[in-house]
Amino acid sequence: MTESENTLLTRAEAAAFLGVSKGTLEVWACTKRYPLPYVKVGRLVKYRLSDLQAFVAARVVGLESV
Repeated sequence: MTESENTLLTRAEAAAFLGVSKGTLEVWACTKRYPLPYVKVGRLVKYRLSDLQAFVAARVVGLESV
């Protein structure tokens, strides 16, 4: 894993990356609706860029395996 993949994003930055609101990420974390890992740093919540990229990649629809 490269250093950029280990970059920790704030909840607002992660929400912008995914195209959802910060509140949506808060709900997903609270209800465990999606398996999106996060890191707790004290009371702060951070998201690894690599986890966000994997989350998006796992939801690609319509591609056939070659």
